[in-house]
Amino acid sequence: MAGFFSRASRAKTERREGSQPAPLRPIAITDAERRVELLDSFEAAGLGWFWATDAEGRLIYLSDNAAKELDWTQGEAIGKSLSELFIPEKVDDPDRPERPLAFLLRARNSISQLNVRLAIEGREVWWEIAGKPQFDEQERFTGYRGSAKDITASRENRRDAERLAQYDPVTGLANSHRMNRRLAELLKAYRNSKRTCALLMVDLDRFKQINDSLGHAAGDELLKQVAARLERIIGSKGEIARRSADSFQIVLPDMDDRGALGDLSQRVIQMLSQAYSINDSRAVVGTSVGVAIAPYDGLDPEGLISAADLALHAAKSGGRGQYRFYSAELKDGAKHRRQIEEDLRDAIENGQVVMHYQPLVCSKTHMVRGCEALMRWNHPDRGAISPEDFISVAEEIGIVGEMGEWALNEVCRQAAEWPLELRVAVNVSPMQFAHDNFPQIVAIALKQSGLTPERLELEITESVFLGDAGRTQRIFEELKALGVKLALDDFGTGYSSLSYLRTAPFDKIKIDQSFVRGATEEGNNNAAILSAIVSLADALDMETVAEGVEAKDELDLVTKRGATLVQGYIFARAMPHAELLERLEAGELKYEPRGPAKYRATRKTVFRRIGLIHEDSRYRVVMRNLSKTGARIEGLMDVPLGTEVVLDLGNGQLAVATVRRSKGSVQGVEFETPLISDGADGLCTRHRVSPYQIEAAGSPLTTLPQDPYSLIMAGRGEASSKRKFVEVEVGTPKAGTSY
Repeated sequence: MAGFFSRASRAKTERREGSQPAPLRPIAITDAERRVELLDSFEAAGLGWFWATDAEGRLIYLSDNAAKELDWTQGEAIGKSLSELFIPEKVDDPDRPERPLAFLLRARNSISQLNVRLAIEGREVWWEIAGKPQFDEQERFTGYRGSAKDITASRENRRDAERLAQYDPVTGLANSHRMNRRLAELLKAYRNSKRTCALLMVDLDRFKQINDSLGHAAGDELLKQVAARLERIIGSKGEIARRSADSFQIVLPDMDDRGALGDLSQRVIQMLSQAYSINDSRAVVGTSVGVAIAPYDGLDPEGLISAADLALHAAKSGGRGQYRFYSAELKDGAKHRRQIEEDLRDAIENGQVVMHYQPLVCSKTHMVRGCEALMRWNHPDRGAISPEDFISVAEEIGIVGEMGEWALNEVCRQAAEWPLELRVAVNVSPMQFAHDNFPQIVAIALKQSGLTPERLELEITESVFLGDAGRTQRIFEELKALGVKLALDDFGTGYSSLSYLRTAPFDKIKIDQSFVRGATEEGNNNAAILSAIVSLADALDMETVAEGVEAKDELDLVTKRGATLVQGYIFARAMPHAELLERLEAGELKYEPRGPAKYRATRKTVFRRIGLIHEDSRYRVVMRNLSKTGARIEGLMDVPLGTEVVLDLGNGQLAVATVRRSKGSVQGVEFETPLISDGADGLCTRHRVSPYQIEAAGSPLTTLPQDPYSLIMAGRGEASSKRKFVEVEVGTPKAGTSY
């Protein structure tokens, strides 16, 4: 500071002494020396550089500072071709054709703000160059004179900003903005070339519990591992994006085989549901997947995303850990779900929700040993509503705890009325279990009803282990202190069961029905899995319950494999409390097995009008039963065995079939290609009639109609004269009739 004030003081003294300012010396246009000095100063300041070429495009001048920046000598720089030295930036714009620098130079046009990458090894350097062509007195081209500045840093900053705008900072995957733009490009191009594209929506189930229990840093680490697993699964077959906090999008070009897509979805579910190691902690999440395919389910990004979202919602509503294909019925399902949500809050208060009871029967004696309480909702207008439909809604709108508490109190009250000391099992929602006061709620229900604790059994699914491990263990201990029994429900279908069986105080393992189905079929591994589960339970001194037993050969199998108890239609369906009480009071404690002798692939009982095509004629028939391999149809008289037909199952699904049984107006047909699971409790064809075929038939390519084949057949009115079969009217099934 002293120096500054002394200099200021001297300046004032000089002015006081009458010194005059130096005379002004403007730089004239003709003052070449001083103009060169000015340009040298500009170069030395690092504000920019200058370059020049000859008529052949060879470098004849480059600012010394620029050469030093590139670790060149002037000798190395001079003589280099400008088109070899500078590589223009690729322009990601279809409306701006890419022009090589050599082309621009040959055109002898001015160059302005052209971004170029320098052709040097070891590092990436970017310049912004400008230049003007030079001509002599005879208008002969003599080369370029131009300027340049280093934009490497600003370009990197811009690139980082663009990456942040297009990529997820946690996983490194594309974000939803970039994916939606990419999807729009694909769908536009694929529509022109008549190609298909599949979209998978992947949602992590109960991810919030990981954030809440382990922290957001652990949640971010889990997302990184999820992204890595998805990249291993998908590989080069598609593109992946993070859509939101706990959901992802997968785009798969040229994919419309629903069998392959179902297998892929199942693999995603299995892989993402495996345990994650995070900071010496173990974390587990589940996964649900929704699938939509263009052009069948949507032609633009909005339509396709909406379809995949509806399919995802259906998967989550169906019990999570599942996949679903989009279907037109899901739109109606979404409306139905909103109606359920509106009515559910008042259902308990209005007495619409009741408890039914399904017996648990000794596998050897067939004597009833207990019952499982199951919630039922009888809607005054829509009739019985499946628990699969309303329990998930109750979880989403936050009333599952209230409903669970009501069910617990109701079951305890009713079981206390039974004339026998049978055990009763109550399902506990993971959300209900997570509340710190849950043991107190159980204690109050026991006290108010007078039910002894050892008669109450709480069925808990594996998802309760997703939360805080310490809190989960504390709740277990408090429940066991009350004296109630604990059962692990749906064993083997959820997360990783064996690790927590060591510490969780379960009294019973319930073997999920998926391991019972098909266990008697040749080549099925379910029988071995059953044996392994029973052996594990025996070693841990636990009972086992085989769920979903329906056929006598299934009963024989689970009995021989050592299951303690059996639950399923083979003995009884869930019944109202009054019916159960009447049976108990009458001493009817033994159940006789009633069901088919052997397990057979599930045939869905349906009553649906479909189209049947034979040669050039189309008929209306009724489909009664449906399985993967065939169907029962009614409506045509005396169709010969071996007749080949095509069944139009709707939504573009055509199934080629052969008549194997025929009697009067009833035929049994076998499909040429088996149907596949739609991820729910339904079946579908691998492929559908392409909308492109419908477009070729003269209809606009918008949404797939319910009856696409009829559009393709349009104009073939003469076919009616060639009809070989007589149609007969088929009535609706009578109440209580089984088809």
